Amino acid sequence: MGRYSLLSLLFAFTLTTTGFAQWKPAGDRIKTQWSADVNPANVLSEYPRPIMERSDWQNLNGLWDYALIPKGGDILQKYDGKILVPFAIESSLSGVGKRVDEKHELVYSRDFSIPSRWKGKKILLHFGAVDWKTDVWVNGVRVGSHTGGYTPFTFDITAALNSGKNNLVVKVWDPTDKGSQPRGKQVSKPESIWYTPVTGIWQTVWLEPVADKFIENLRITPDIDQHLLTVNAQLNGLFSSNMVEAKVYDGQQLIAEGKSINGEPVELVMPENAKLWSPDSPFLYTLTVSLRSGGKIVDEVKSYAAMRKFSTKREADGIVRLELNNKPLFQFGPLDQGWWPDGLYTAPTDEALRYDIQKIKDFGFNMIRKHIKVEPARWYTYCDKMGIIVWQDMPSGDRGPEWQSHKFFDGTEIKRSAASEACYRKEWKEIMDALYSYPCIGTWIPFNEAWGQFKTPEIAEWTKQYDPTRLVNPASGGNHYTCGDMLDLHNYPAPDLYLYDAQRATVLGEYGGIGLVLKDHLWEPNRNWGYVQFNSSEEATDEYVKYADQLYRLISKGFSAAVYTQITDVEVEVNGLMTYDRKVIKLDEKRIREINTKLCHALDR
Repeated sequence: MGRYSLLSLLFAFTLTTTGFAQWKPAGDRIKTQWSADVNPANVLSEYPRPIMERSDWQNLNGLWDYALIPKGGDILQKYDGKILVPFAIESSLSGVGKRVDEKHELVYSRDFSIPSRWKGKKILLHFGAVDWKTDVWVNGVRVGSHTGGYTPFTFDITAALNSGKNNLVVKVWDPTDKGSQPRGKQVSKPESIWYTPVTGIWQTVWLEPVADKFIENLRITPDIDQHLLTVNAQLNGLFSSNMVEAKVYDGQQLIAEGKSINGEPVELVMPENAKLWSPDSPFLYTLTVSLRSGGKIVDEVKSYAAMRKFSTKREADGIVRLELNNKPLFQFGPLDQGWWPDGLYTAPTDEALRYDIQKIKDFGFNMIRKHIKVEPARWYTYCDKMGIIVWQDMPSGDRGPEWQSHKFFDGTEIKRSAASEACYRKEWKEIMDALYSYPCIGTWIPFNEAWGQFKTPEIAEWTKQYDPTRLVNPASGGNHYTCGDMLDLHNYPAPDLYLYDAQRATVLGEYGGIGLVLKDHLWEPNRNWGYVQFNSSEEATDEYVKYADQLYRLISKGFSAAVYTQITDVEVEVNGLMTYDRKVIKLDEKRIREINTKLCHALDR
């Protein structure tokens, strides 16, 4: 072994041992098996944006300095200790485990250096997600701010950089339920279906070098009816001498290519026998997109795409069905809230992030309802690769549940303040922009159960116009209006078709909630909750199968999709198919898979 390799190993060992000396998980609550794999010197090291990948980047995850200061106070150079980014300060894996109220702000700091090979490049600073209001300084220069807890954002920090060591400071304010911003299930006093707050950085922070002209985003749209794949490469400016090239590969074979100038989308003609994406056959084409200027490639990104179509159609029996690729498909999956006992919003490792999706496939489901949370980009790529349709919720905010009526056009919705409404619209658009190109997403859900629900027909119509390639579920279990593509009922614990819409698809957006308490796998041993509770896995499995049989009989009566609550326990909720720590599969997996497979194929022709 050469001297360079020995030095590298020693450096890595020093980082690892030093990191562990400064960090350990906080608190004594249950943890997943992946907690033991978290290494401060190499935390969540995978490329964070696989839908648009460049070859060169630098991960800034790891141990940062942190301090809590009064809101509006000066940023001091004295810090309270170390925090492991990207885990929220309230989480165990942050190494801190502290709550932050609306009267305080969280300040982060770390030093970094720019590799010499990046000389002459623009340097972009990326944040996967930070909850909620973020201000950023590099070497004392304010480089930008962002509001929104669920969407990625980027700053060009080139002008603020030094030639040697650089300092990065991030300040975050998050009012949780003391503000009207989207927050999902976070509350200052967790109980029942409401969970621990998540403050600050909770997704990967990273640097990336680019040329003066570069691709900012990709908007990829398949059309299986016209055999087209449209690639809109959004650039960082308007340039007169640029050309975008896109190439589509099936393995190593080039099957389509095209070019455009002046910012126009590239239209790629796909083969008439193109491979279609579905849960049973989740085929992905490889895609490369290049930006040429003056005849030279100045930027190139790797991506992928799928040929698939989500739609609805009235069948011969008069029932409006959900369709995938112009064929009826009963979409059936669990409610997935994406919470972790050790990382809260953040999975401990990439393997953990993938695990839940794999188990959902193992259980025989073909869909996930991502419940009032947005996941890191890699989660959606795993859904793309494994073949899981995603119903994507908008995280709720403003006031809590305000039920008016289950009847159409009856009752008055809440009226949000102008600031609250603007905040909602901004983040919903950012979420749709960030997730648009992922093939797995089949349905947008602007509202859940009347939680902050407002201007439903208007919001549903805007959502459909902004993305006509997906279905819109206007209010899952909420105050119902005749808009969007489906009527979504909630009923616990057993499925029940108590309303039916002859003009839209009728779906069961939540049911189940079968509880089973397993000692040594509880968030709070003396406080747990479920819609119905049983004493053994066999009893709980019997109840699941009984409900599934009832649901199967209701498909011919009008249901076109259903969502079971839920894939894992979450904090004091014990109605998961798995425990919160993912260490025990609570119900009989074989029996669940058999009945789930029957449901998913109920509409096969």
